[in-house]
Amino acid sequence: MDWMSIIITWLVIAISLLIISKLPTGVEIDGFDRALISAAVLGALNAFLRPLLQILALPVTILTLGIFALVVNALVFGLAAYLVQGFRLRWGFWSALIGAIALTFIRSILEQLLQNFGVPGVTS
Repeated sequence: MDWMSIIITWLVIAISLLIISKLPTGVEIDGFDRALISAAVLGALNAFLRPLLQILALPVTILTLGIFALVVNALVFGLAAYLVQGFRLRWGFWSALIGAIALTFIRSILEQLLQNFGVPGVTS
């Protein structure tokens, strides 16, 4: 992954977080600067903490046929909100769960749009 891809992914996640904050998800972000910081923190947590949590939660994830993976995603999303001032979850865990699911969908849509417009460095 080159630097352009990393920057585009970071911006797509930040814009996705801003969109999510405008929907009735219980996710609140104070502005674009907070969205950029939140996207960076979320990326770092997904790179370093999420794999560990997935390994620890593997037995439960298998027993629940993969549904517990949503809980792991919500925990990482909630931790990012906890760590970044100006990124809040109005309904706690439920906002984290809804926000994590919404982030997946909105990010996919934005990345698909960028690919359709031929933006280089976009990967899904």
